[in-house]
Amino acid sequence: MAFPLSELTSTLRVAPGPIDLGAIETDAAPGFDGEKKDGEAALAELGPGLAELQERLFADGKSGGRRNLLLVLQGMDTSGKGGTLRSTVGLVDPQGVRITSFKAPTPDERAHDFLWRITRALPPVGLIGVFDRSHYEDVLIARVRSLAPPEEIERRYAAINAWEAELAAEGTTIIKCMLHISAEEQKNRLLARLDDDTKHWKYNPGDVDERELWPAYQEAYEIAIARTNTEVAPWHVIPADKKWYRNLAIGTLLHDALQAFDLGWPSADFDVEHEKRRLLDEKPL
Repeated sequence: MAFPLSELTSTLRVAPGPIDLGAIETDAAPGFDGEKKDGEAALAELGPGLAELQERLFADGKSGGRRNLLLVLQGMDTSGKGGTLRSTVGLVDPQGVRITSFKAPTPDERAHDFLWRITRALPPVGLIGVFDRSHYEDVLIARVRSLAPPEEIERRYAAINAWEAELAAEGTTIIKCMLHISAEEQKNRLLARLDDDTKHWKYNPGDVDERELWPAYQEAYEIAIARTNTEVAPWHVIPADKKWYRNLAIGTLLHDALQAFDLGWPSADFDVEHEKRRLLDEKPL
């Protein structure tokens, strides 16, 4: 059974102007008329086509193409960045993917402009790059925790827009996703980690400290999204309380972006029939 996903991408795209995250439901499934089992089946149906489109991109990159794709995943802790990687990005050949998880910058990285380490992690042509957190940490946690002066935070919004516009002009398609989880769902997921001794390694006591700043983080996201939601690098807000919908939404965004490249298979730069004859006529080894 085929599931219609044509409206999902446009539904998730953020409109220009201010954004109110409080008005966007975190447990909804916009653009998809189905339940969990339907969403899981729809993602499974998407898998083979997604894998082929990724292979076409990889082949194009090996044949002189200049395109690549960058998926930026942002969200509060437990919003599912890792789960998205396993369930969605895991549908394609890992050879064609480069995943970077950004942590706190090192002293060497802090000695450079905030975009320096981000630029170094960009995917080569032909690849899908995934940022698990990204340059947006430098206007999110930096704003909430006052890790940079206000005037520097302001400068960074414009720097991000200029940097992303340059990437787009060079052939990079940028998909920016904010995984939108509720405070109550985050609390439940943190408690679930504490109830399962196989998940204790994933628990960070600092996450509870960050929860106390929830309103400040929501405001920082609203400002960052509104200030950097451009035509060439638009934002998508993904309701993330339902893990199955989150995965389907990201998978659909990836599929639609790759399909828009409209790539065929590269033509052979050799005589195919001649190579066939060589193989068929060779002496036994």
